[in-house]
Amino acid sequence: MLLLHPQAFKYIPNPHCPICPASTTPAYWGDTIEKIAWQKGGIFKPGVPAFTVKQPDGTMTVLQDRAEEIGCSLQVCPKLDEYQAPSGPLHLGLAGQHQQCNASLALQLSHTWLQHHYQPDEPLPSSADKSLGVTQALPFQPSLIMLKGLKDTVWPGRTQTLQHDPITYFLDGAHTTRSMLACVRWFSEAAAQQEQTAGVPAVRVLLFNATGERDSAAMLKLLVPCHFDFAVFCPNITEVLASSNADQQNFNVTVENMLTRCLDNQSSWRTLSGHEAQLGTELLIPGSFPLVTERRGTDTLVFPCILSALQWISQGRDPVLLVTSKHMAPVQPSVSTKAEPLREAAKIHVLVTGSLHLVGGVLKHLDPAYSS
Repeated sequence: MLLLHPQAFKYIPNPHCPICPASTTPAYWGDTIEKIAWQKGGIFKPGVPAFTVKQPDGTMTVLQDRAEEIGCSLQVCPKLDEYQAPSGPLHLGLAGQHQQCNASLALQLSHTWLQHHYQPDEPLPSSADKSLGVTQALPFQPSLIMLKGLKDTVWPGRTQTLQHDPITYFLDGAHTTRSMLACVRWFSEAAAQQEQTAGVPAVRVLLFNATGERDSAAMLKLLVPCHFDFAVFCPNITEVLASSNADQQNFNVTVENMLTRCLDNQSSWRTLSGHEAQLGTELLIPGSFPLVTERRGTDTLVFPCILSALQWISQGRDPVLLVTSKHMAPVQPSVSTKAEPLREAAKIHVLVTGSLHLVGGVLKHLDPAYSS
């Protein structure tokens, strides 16, 4: 996948320009929402229609100024329920309330592109909302192929659910506070619905990692109200073997630094969830990968790789993780004892979040389609 900086769009001939919420964008684009919005405005091109979704006032002002500076129109997409679907509400393949504004943005982009290429003489409909100082894009009746596209859209690792009965994996690569807030809302609703359908409560497990300069504590704070029974942390290393996937590893950061970050995340979780941190077993073993360890008296654990974390969480109850080619990481007896609720649970819900690389590593182990 190629990730383009907004300024790179200047070299693409006549793209139609989408601007998603600036608050969900990684912080390395800027340390304020307004700075991020300015960077996102780099996608604008003279005379090419641009669309955005509802933004905070400061963000919208920056985008408007950028549009005027570059010389393009800027329109705000309507709410999804304003579109005139012939057979009731529109159905989205992607779960989560936050996907509705993305769907509206996609509809406006595709509609405008089709008009530009097949009906170039027709003016684009819009309505000026003087009270907001912006141009409001008008809803329309999506075509059947558009409706099918919305319904069939799949985005692995984003509000994705994998059912490996009795374990349900909820995967979302949220890695900013705003996207984590959306992830929490989605997980809370989806997990509660599954528990209601099953008629039994599930043991809840968080599998988390964050990299770079991301504010792990801020994201973890949003996750605390989900009432996890276990909080598990591991680096973005697929497995502790020489043959592990190099695509998942950041060679600018040592394994020791990655594990130290996991311990910091563990400490943050304990503080945020009301448990005082206690001194635990030394995690790092000089000259080798560490064994799994835990801090006595807590519900948090740190593992040396993604596979060892998944194996402990699943406790032999996920057949996908039992294949002979997957190495079983050694664990201390106390860690095995701690897993008794997982062995006895009727249902287990596992939320994997905090890092797209973590989610990708989990998918590699859980879905054969992503293992190559």
